[in-house]
Amino acid sequence: MITLYHCMSARSFRPLWMVEELSLPYRLVMLPFPPRVVAPTYLDINPLGTVPLMVDGAARMTESAAICHYLCTLAAPTPLQVEAGEPHFASFLNYLHFGEATLTFPQTLILRYTRFEPEERRQPQVVQDYTRWFLARLRTLEPVLADQPFLCGGRFTAADVSVGYALMLAEHLGLRERFTPHVERYWHSLQQREAYQRALASQNAAAELQGVPATPAPELRMN
Repeated sequence: MITLYHCMSARSFRPLWMVEELSLPYRLVMLPFPPRVVAPTYLDINPLGTVPLMVDGAARMTESAAICHYLCTLAAPTPLQVEAGEPHFASFLNYLHFGEATLTFPQTLILRYTRFEPEERRQPQVVQDYTRWFLARLRTLEPVLADQPFLCGGRFTAADVSVGYALMLAEHLGLRERFTPHVERYWHSLQQREAYQRALASQNAAAELQGVPATPAPELRMN
């Protein structure tokens, strides 16, 4: 069975959402955030000290977008994956990694310099610059979503999970009000998916059962 190590609403939400979409059996291990600091024994399992960590037999993976791709391949055939022979295969791969490398990356800097660093180390200019960076790149989705409900392949795929998490993180950062109209419509529709709702419920239930604080990781403030 798949074991997923997860912090509340952290990047590891991507694979959690995916296993729910794919109806794969899994075990969810909740960690307080940041695990490398407040759960140091986790370093024995994952020396990076980050989430996600997915363990599936001999397979061990720590990159959220790659885990989404792995899970699709594991469950193939599935409509959540655009196959190599399909016309939108390249777009699928591009958006799958766009969600993490292009959209989530600048948000990690916003998080760091607004919430995770001590007050004296916070950098308003960095926050302002990377907020503009994120929003500029997010706006490139507006014309795509004006013509179609999902990013590629004419259907909901793992690429939407990847980008969808970046929008979830943006909401935690208070940036949703700056979404363009079709991005806002898209994010609203993703939140209505049953698997997304099950993933939220799963992390909340597991946090309560395992005695882990239920505050979303992006909303924590470190001192």
